Amino acid sequence: MGKVVTKSQFKPHALEYFRKIQETGEEVIITDHGKPVLKVVPYAERPADALKSLRGSVLKYDEPLKPAGEKWDGLK
Repeated sequence: MGKVVTKSQFKPHALEYFRKIQETGEEVIITDHGKPVLKVVPYAERPADALKSLRGSVLKYDEPLKPAGEKWDGLK
């Protein structure tokens, strides 16, 4: 999840947020009365290309209800 700002914080600094989003690629979530209402994300000509970096990064769990990795103290 990206940076979270209120509408009142976003409005006077919108251009600064737009530049930062463009430079870093990080999204900004805008809230109204504590609830998320907008998400500003960088434009992607081909959105599917943005997902290519995730290929092969998802692990397959044959037993999804079993803990992954090290045992936790609470499970002893």
